Amino acid sequence: MRDFAHTIPADVRQSGAPDPQLERLLRRVVAIGLALVLMFPLARGQIPWLGWAPLWLVGMPLAAWWALHRFRLPQWRAHREAGRRRSGPQARRRVRAPRANWLRAA
Repeated sequence: MRDFAHTIPADVRQSGAPDPQLERLLRRVVAIGLALVLMFPLARGQIPWLGWAPLWLVGMPLAAWWALHRFRLPQWRAHREAGRRRSGPQARRRVRAPRANWLRAA
């Protein structure tokens, strides 16, 4: 079995960044699969020997692309700001007034 580690630059291997050639290939596969699903009705349905076609044409390549990036979630600015804690004091429970016994119906 041939070792392909020498073909990837050392700085890319050490940084943890995905292989650029593999990422480019997965982007193309996702784009082609998405185009097929959008343009051809057959690609939107069931294929007897394959199953649900959009899963295999779009979903699985997207999952592979996400796995290539080690299942990291995108970092959006609005998402980070929404997670901040409030700086004010903690809310306190309201104390209920005790109920009078004569208000209860017998």
